Amino acid sequence: MVGTSCPLAPCRDAYDAILENSPDEGFDVTANFHRCVHWYVPEQPEMQALSERLDALLAGTTLLRIELLGFSSLKTYAPAHESVLDHRLVSVTRRAKYLVWEFDDGVHVLLHLSQAGRLDIERPPKASRSRGSAVRFVFGPDRSTFDGERIGVLMREYGTHRKASWWVLAPHDQGPLATLGPEPGSEAFSEIILTSDSRRRLTTDLRDQHVLAGIGRGWGDDILHRARLSPFATLNSLSSQQREALLKSINDVLADALELERTREGGLSEAKLSGRFKVHGRAGELCPTPCGDTLRRVSFENYEMTYCATCQTGKRVLADRRMSRLLK
Repeated sequence: MVGTSCPLAPCRDAYDAILENSPDEGFDVTANFHRCVHWYVPEQPEMQALSERLDALLAGTTLLRIELLGFSSLKTYAPAHESVLDHRLVSVTRRAKYLVWEFDDGVHVLLHLSQAGRLDIERPPKASRSRGSAVRFVFGPDRSTFDGERIGVLMREYGTHRKASWWVLAPHDQGPLATLGPEPGSEAFSEIILTSDSRRRLTTDLRDQHVLAGIGRGWGDDILHRARLSPFATLNSLSSQQREALLKSINDVLADALELERTREGGLSEAKLSGRFKVHGRAGELCPTPCGDTLRRVSFENYEMTYCATCQTGKRVLADRRMSRLLK
């Protein structure tokens, strides 16, 4: 299933049936107390592997056409998006959850898929406009050459929210990248994990892109589970050994995830990204360790957090206000 698990089985069944029959349309089931469907944001491993595939496919080609299919998706007006036409794409890289396209004139384009965004590779480019389409980029040889393949890159969204975004930035303009925190693998990131006295919940710090960039709710849950740490613990409360365990878990989980993502081909079209998590989105299933406990959830307005009480909280069940209200 694409969204987080709803505690009501009929909602899960209805959603899966609708998704199977109409994969291009997201479906929000409302069950009095909360929305049943929450989409998974592609995180650092997914975006890193995607950037590598796009770089291998598109670097050296020329941007021939931009079809603006969802006007709210473009977040800049200067430079004009037409200004990158007929320029050569030098490289595709990544910063946190953003794709970074560098062009030969120094202008760069950022893409952020947000919660339900996906990226399709079209060979050849399509002329259709499917529901949820935001923008289509068409690459190929420069206009002086009539031979050669044209390749389309379509950014689109499942669901009804329109949050996938892209920016056209002048040279040296960082745009939204300017406020991002350090990423896993950097010295600055390690220093925060090992020395910060933050009193916010670990799940909050890991997901705050201005503090630590690249991790989201999905891999964050798996990271905390492997480190055997409560999502409600704080960096300030951790011992030096627990900090080291957390840092190792971050590096190991993301490395395993990237290795798996590198087996994917094409763009990032698949709706069901959640199936790669061992813990996140699996509330009600057995813990992947031999502890024998069942994974539990804490539900928030737009997402859920999954954990194992035996492995992470000393068998203490964390408060889930939504479930408490439901059971009253």
